[in-house]
Amino acid sequence: MKQDTRPLILHVIHHLHTGGLENGLVNLINHLPESRYRHAVACVEDFSDFRLRVTRPDTPVIALHRSRIGVWRLRQGLFRLCRQFRPTIVHSRNQSGLDALLPARLAGVPHCIHGEHGWDVDDLNGERVKPALLRRIHSPLVDRYITVSRDLRNYLVQRVHISSRRVTQIINGVDTVRFCPPSTRSQQLLPEGFAGPDAMVIGTVGRLQAVKDQETLLRAFARLVSGGGEVESRARLVIVGEGPLRDTLIRLADSLGISARTWFPGNISNVAEILHTFDLFVLPSLAEGISNTLLEAMASGLPLIATATGGNLELVTEGVNGRLFMPGDIDALTRLLSQYLGEPSMLRTHGGNAREMAVRRFSLPVMLASYQAVYEEFCDRR
Repeated sequence: MKQDTRPLILHVIHHLHTGGLENGLVNLINHLPESRYRHAVACVEDFSDFRLRVTRPDTPVIALHRSRIGVWRLRQGLFRLCRQFRPTIVHSRNQSGLDALLPARLAGVPHCIHGEHGWDVDDLNGERVKPALLRRIHSPLVDRYITVSRDLRNYLVQRVHISSRRVTQIINGVDTVRFCPPSTRSQQLLPEGFAGPDAMVIGTVGRLQAVKDQETLLRAFARLVSGGGEVESRARLVIVGEGPLRDTLIRLADSLGISARTWFPGNISNVAEILHTFDLFVLPSLAEGISNTLLEAMASGLPLIATATGGNLELVTEGVNGRLFMPGDIDALTRLLSQYLGEPSMLRTHGGNAREMAVRRFSLPVMLASYQAVYEEFCDRR
């Protein structure tokens, strides 16, 4: 049997389930040239049905269950995987991926790339000493760092003291064919009786956890509709996603008196279609790398309201494709919601600008070309 000489890239991530990092990985595997690369995915913890989005049948996905077996057995498992698969590149991501670097080197892997895709939940500003120290200790094992945002690049250079020559920024790409503006806004996916034909739908998509801060959006929406004006009476809120705070957020909506105007559909597979029901997209996160959902909303032609943090500052140009507010500022978010709902022309203009920016600067082909350039640099050194 002829030996397969295509370079193998072993991707190491915490888990493979619904999320921005995971979505970007799936896009990478599915769209990089199949004739050029093979892939495998090692999950430090586990995977969900999200793995079925990997369309290439030659891509194994392995769960290592660190929380069950402990970190030392995890490292042994990673060592064995590297000896079995003989990857040309191990591409680890975020803090949990650091555990793959030493086993990879001991197993003879020639090249290691490490990606930073967002802030740890307990270190939203990158100020804790231990995470920075862990990254510094592992830095001799890394050939190249990839960050999705300028904010994360600066963290590695200034806080972890990684040479800027070793850091490449690659912003996530969005499929601008799948995510595109509809010919007309549709309400077919919304619950029956939830929104009338003249409703203004405010929406967000993201995991229901503290860092995404949907609570601020709920409280701002409640203040918006409490005014009782004609425009405000047409407002509806859709919060897409699943997570540990789902029940808490539903109870909060009830206590604020906005349950009838708020829909929690949970996780959905047809995000592109649900975005067609929105008039305005809001991302109230306390911290972000580069948000895939923000990019998908841009490509769908939606105006954006987002927090002035992390990679959001690279995606939202104030007054051009959206507006920014400080994390947790309920008053500011309420004002911005009111302004957009009261000015339909601004909705249209900013939505059109968002689509144009997504196509020109953040398309999937741009991202794929950037990753391929990095991979080729190291594949050529084998």
